[in-house]
Amino acid sequence: MKFTGKRYLDYSSFIKLNFGERVQKISLDIGFSCPNRDGSKGFGGCTYCNNNTFNPDYCEPQKGIKQQLEEGISRFSTKYKSQKYLAYFQAYTNTYSDFESLKRMYDEALSVPNVIGLVIGTRPDCISDEIIDYLELLSKKHFISLEFGVESTLNKTLEKVNRCHSYDETIATYEKCKNRGFHLGAHLIIGLPGETKKDLLNHAIEVSKLPIDTLKLHHLQIVKQSIMASQYKKNPENFDLFTSESYIKFISEFVTLVRPNLVIERFISQAPFDLLIAPNWNGLKNFEIVSKIDKQMELENTWQGKNYINNEI
Repeated sequence: MKFTGKRYLDYSSFIKLNFGERVQKISLDIGFSCPNRDGSKGFGGCTYCNNNTFNPDYCEPQKGIKQQLEEGISRFSTKYKSQKYLAYFQAYTNTYSDFESLKRMYDEALSVPNVIGLVIGTRPDCISDEIIDYLELLSKKHFISLEFGVESTLNKTLEKVNRCHSYDETIATYEKCKNRGFHLGAHLIIGLPGETKKDLLNHAIEVSKLPIDTLKLHHLQIVKQSIMASQYKKNPENFDLFTSESYIKFISEFVTLVRPNLVIERFISQAPFDLLIAPNWNGLKNFEIVSKIDKQMELENTWQGKNYINNEI
């Protein structure tokens, strides 16, 4: 881990090592839905979800892929003279359509100048063999990353938050996708209702068994216009939300259980202030939280994988 300058494998070092230059993700909203929203599996979506919490304002489905990418690129190109871009299919479930439609969308994104790859966010229960085969084909010429919303490794939690898929399905999907030439990512929400500290630390152990390359983390946030907002208002005692201090200490312990060669793409993601209900971290920025995590790990002399035990599925 010496090349990172940190006590964990960080994403920016991974990008520099692989591309040798700055590479920026450009978010896209193509107007997809989810199977737990449209009735094919359920209604209402995940209880914590309000997609507006992470979509940039240029992400509007009616604009189309090329226009969204060009607007995003124009914003970042003024800050940095030379860089490449990844088209980030971010909002909702970005493999939840028929093969030909998805193929057209992915190809259009890759046709935009300086776009060198795709990052596709989706669910473990929403990807076909056809799409997996096509992504493998694309990965021969482009950087392709497929990110699955794992959210929790506990089936009881997944049921409680209306994910409408099991962790067993998550494992099976990663097995299908491994060794296909593209990168695999996982996303976890730390602190979903009913999960103990032991449960949360066990997530690190379980996801380390998966054939993933990158891991994204963030703490549970209660946001407006979500089902969880109503649940929190009625029964706040059911939620054990992190303070910034407790999250920083928790993450420094969590990381010690994570597989040493797993790139940690993100520790923190914060909802826009106007949508956030709780917890209130007094305006601390993402980079400030990361800096505090770095200092906490130094203070405790911990590092990624310090307590890792190889126990792959």
